[in-house]
Amino acid sequence: MSDHFEKVGLVSEIPDVGRLSVILGDEVSALVLRAGDDFYCVEDICTHDGQPMTEGEFDGCELTCPRHGAKFDVKTGAPTRMPATEPIRTFPVEIRNGEIYVEYDD
Repeated sequence: MSDHFEKVGLVSEIPDVGRLSVILGDEVSALVLRAGDDFYCVEDICTHDGQPMTEGEFDGCELTCPRHGAKFDVKTGAPTRMPATEPIRTFPVEIRNGEIYVEYDD
């Protein structure tokens, strides 16, 4: 286990196909996304226009930016629909005894 994992919440806080807004380190806004037993973490900022994606639709595979409709694969961060062309930042997630940990380095 990496020493760079930080606890960000509890599995019980996120419904299936749901999300939890977190702050990594002291300043990075991120979303922990849950699709069943799978958990992902992405930076909460669209690479197209710098807007937060907190309220964007999440279907278990893709997160949609609510402003212009850009879509991103939550596993890889890759854009899957224009107007975004650059990936979003992703972070490794571990579940330990019902707690969610995200790996983050400044």
